[in-house]
Amino acid sequence: MPRGRPAGVPPIGSYTAVGDSFTEGVGDPGPGGWIGWADRLAALLADRHAEHAPPGSFRYANLAVRGRLLDRIVAEQVPRAVELAPELVTFCAGGNDILRPSGDPDLLAERFEQAVAALRAVVPTVMVCTGFDTRGVPVLGLLRGKIATYNAHIRAVADRYDCPVLDLWSLRAMRDRRAWSEDRLHLSTEGHVRVALRAAQVLGLTPPADPDQPWPPQARPLRSQVRRDNIHWAREHLVPWIGRRLRGESSGDDVLPKRPELVPLELPGAVEA
Repeated sequence: MPRGRPAGVPPIGSYTAVGDSFTEGVGDPGPGGWIGWADRLAALLADRHAEHAPPGSFRYANLAVRGRLLDRIVAEQVPRAVELAPELVTFCAGGNDILRPSGDPDLLAERFEQAVAALRAVVPTVMVCTGFDTRGVPVLGLLRGKIATYNAHIRAVADRYDCPVLDLWSLRAMRDRRAWSEDRLHLSTEGHVRVALRAAQVLGLTPPADPDQPWPPQARPLRSQVRRDNIHWAREHLVPWIGRRLRGESSGDDVLPKRPELVPLELPGAVEA
């Protein structure tokens, strides 16, 4: 069973999300921008908090920005999260570093641990995230060993600092193509929903649905269609992504956090998982 908050602990009243595009919610569009699993988790936490506190008293901040590398997240977002001092922080970082040839999981883990130590000094609950299992995924499958090594480090850090772990590697629902957006780098809306449900489980909530429930049956695509889809993906997403890396650019160079302040949650009902 995943580690969560012990029975009898009061509901979480404030939450700050730290990370990159995964936590910003890229791939899960909403009326005013990206939604994502962190916003959806915040809605579930707010519902739970409202059972014991006045409506609207739950506070939420999301500092995540797409494309951010670990060092920049640690330099910009972690100090802000410490300053906000919420009851819960989710800290998911390092994935963009692992995608680079220079991304050493051992060195990344050292910097990751320093950030967790800083957060745990003031935040009662810091939930950390493992990376997804990329078995069978074009290109990213080649990085499976690096991701597994980094995951092992994250689990060790979690043990040392008593952090609950959002284990994305074991989330079987993510192995279905429908969990991913067209770019195959970010989750789809349904993928984000399932991550939010798993995160709620880890924190001791009873989510409204099983995050690993089977997907509806669908016809197996023809090989010719798979080839066409792969060519389209490479042209529209993979090549531009490689080009940005070669130019030293990031999709988040001019992007600011979508919820920089820890304020009462007022999000549309669509964020509910």
